Amino acid sequence: MAQRPKGFKRLVTAAALGFVALVVMAAFWWRDDIASNALDPKVPFQTYQPPTAPDYTQRAAWALLPAKPEIWTTADPPADIFFVGPTSYDGGRDWVSPIDDVQSDKFFRRVVAPNYAGPFLRIGRLFAPRYRQASLYTLLTLREDARDARRFAYADVVAAFRQYMAADNKGRPFIVVGVEQGGTLASRLIADEIARDPAMRARLAAAYLMETVVPAETPPLTPCARPNEAGCLAAWASAFEHDNERVQALRDRSLVWDANGELENIAGRTPLCFNPLLGATANAAAPAKLNQGAANATGLEWGARPAFLTRQVSAKCQDGILRVSRPKPKMLKRAGSWADKRKVPGYNLFYGDLEADAKRRVVALMSSPGFQRPAPPITEVRTVKGSTVHRIGR
Repeated sequence: MAQRPKGFKRLVTAAALGFVALVVMAAFWWRDDIASNALDPKVPFQTYQPPTAPDYTQRAAWALLPAKPEIWTTADPPADIFFVGPTSYDGGRDWVSPIDDVQSDKFFRRVVAPNYAGPFLRIGRLFAPRYRQASLYTLLTLREDARDARRFAYADVVAAFRQYMAADNKGRPFIVVGVEQGGTLASRLIADEIARDPAMRARLAAAYLMETVVPAETPPLTPCARPNEAGCLAAWASAFEHDNERVQALRDRSLVWDANGELENIAGRTPLCFNPLLGATANAAAPAKLNQGAANATGLEWGARPAFLTRQVSAKCQDGILRVSRPKPKMLKRAGSWADKRKVPGYNLFYGDLEADAKRRVVALMSSPGFQRPAPPITEVRTVKGSTVHRIGR
């Protein structure tokens, strides 16, 4: 049998290597589509059987909860924080997560709580419900099934809020915080539950919707116009300078609530833009020297105060998007798996700014002439000769 020339073998080898290179390039180019497809539940939401609903009278339904939520003393922070976390569930077979998903809880405790709930830890008692959150996949597609999953998640959040208000708030000042998907859910919560209730609004120090697109023309609350204002809304979605791809995605693909409680595209409307460095919804540029403290708190023990890096970023609202300069420290750059890089980053560029801002707004609320301080709670019940005596905490 005649041997094939060496040139032919080299040609076959080159062709094979070229094919492999082409496959690798194609996989890289379409990596988002490939990964996204792997997370697709591949069943219609209408026929999907969701996990069991949480019972918010039980401690297991809360990711963060005071030791005695129904009782408070003067040793506690002056306010409450109702915190709606972002997506921490990748998905796959499910459209929404069970509240006891181990990986979701691990991401919340390692990344979300220390970086995004942490700035409010010294401002108020934290209440963070576990809810059947829509999976990461629902943030990567505009399919109606994905919208159904996100609407479904809202029912848990509003149930948790009503339980908190009925059993634990007891007239205390409070702050609502939402991040990404949690911010979108909190936006509707504010419109449905708080904005329509004058007594509740009178106790709201502020609402912070981080990395959340809210139409500037129809905000659920009056936007914060100055740092010492109480009862207002601070909402923003950010992009690094020159990251035009993210800016375009925020403008074209963001979903917001309409008047009927349905999710719709923002469709060219300008988002609301609060600048954490200025403490106001304004278009003025804020230089890096105003940055009170970026922090990477990922992995820190809960309650530990992270080291602050001051003067790390400048920020300016432009066409409704908060344009932020890129920080230089490696600890303030995204890391982790493909899925992790599409969730909230493991750092907070405005940690110190938000902590100071929230403190100012609580002080402003509690020092306002019309604010009614809540009565101290009953902390002890004793029976004396057949009669019940209630001791009031001080």
